[in-house]
Amino acid sequence: MAQNHDETPVLIALTKSMSGTRWPLGGQAFVIGRGADCDLVVPERQVSRHHARIRRAGEGFVVEDLGSRNGTYVNGAVVEQPVLLQDGDVLQIALALELAFVGTEATVPLALGEGGPGGFGRLRMDPDAHRLWVLGSEVDPPLSPPQYRLLELLYRNQDRVVAREEIVMYVWPGAEGEGVSEQAIDALVRRVRDRLAEADSGHSYVVTVRGHGFRLSNPPLRARG
Repeated sequence: MAQNHDETPVLIALTKSMSGTRWPLGGQAFVIGRGADCDLVVPERQVSRHHARIRRAGEGFVVEDLGSRNGTYVNGAVVEQPVLLQDGDVLQIALALELAFVGTEATVPLALGEGGPGGFGRLRMDPDAHRLWVLGSEVDPPLSPPQYRLLELLYRNQDRVVAREEIVMYVWPGAEGEGVSEQAIDALVRRVRDRLAEADSGHSYVVTVRGHGFRLSNPPLRARG
């Protein structure tokens, strides 16, 4: 029996330049990469010619990295072996493209279908456009460059704690030799927390892990109570 179209899983672009674009996943392997022979062509230098592949595995779909230079991620975690996709997972192809995996066409969120910022976390970022959404609303005025870089670093590494040394290198490139005090880092974290609290006072996004660094807490948007 042919599969009902509404039951076909889809990928939906979250990155601004392609936001809302959909790619249904059928029974064949779906290859993402820079090469013209890919099912989803991403013409960015940081994307490998054949970067990642999504294929059916039993009753579900898995994504696997194809030896790319800049990595494939699911919900911020690097893909080192095939990962079984769950409804609402966010895939990142290098730093060039973010995609949402939605289990069926029938459950595509309305905001995504309309090309809005959408996303599945309470906090969503578009690093290429330097834009930030919290609870579906864009943060305006924008964060300062250091604030944005700090949040972007945590956003790209949601699966782990980011050390203070990494923050210095990413937020203040070239400043390692001059030294950045812990007080400066703490002050920056505090300002980011204050800006996020203006948009969502019900959740603390930047979590301090004493003795180690900081991590981002970004629960699913649909989990908001």
